Amino acid sequence: MAKRTFTEGTWRADPWFRTLCIALASCKTESAVADFLRDVTTLSEMRAMSERLEVARRIAAGQTYRQIAQETGASTTTVTRVGNYLMGGAGGYRKTLKFSVAQHQHHSPVPRVSLNGHHEGHSKRKEMLASIG
Repeated sequence: MAKRTFTEGTWRADPWFRTLCIALASCKTESAVADFLRDVTTLSEMRAMSERLEVARRIAAGQTYRQIAQETGASTTTVTRVGNYLMGGAGGYRKTLKFSVAQHQHHSPVPRVSLNGHHEGHSKRKEMLASIG
């Protein structure tokens, strides 16, 4: 069987991907999600996804890309990629961050910084930050 391919135009309609989404949505607790993710991903994949979400959270809080890379250990490429998806992706980061900020205040707060810092002068970024926070 040929390797399945995902493209920007087809990934959402892929039946295997849709089944994965349904499986995730069926998890009713944080523990159930954790157990499922542990079974279907490697520790490295879980770490990478967790890192990306933390990077997105810090971008939304207004930290500079340079600060985020230094404090999280994420590569500048990862920080930039997450920033691009946060501002122009499918909206998943924005929706998740809105929920996680409202539901999970146990994270230590990330200080807000001026929107005049690195990568922060774009009006689209300002709109994105306003829609999350």
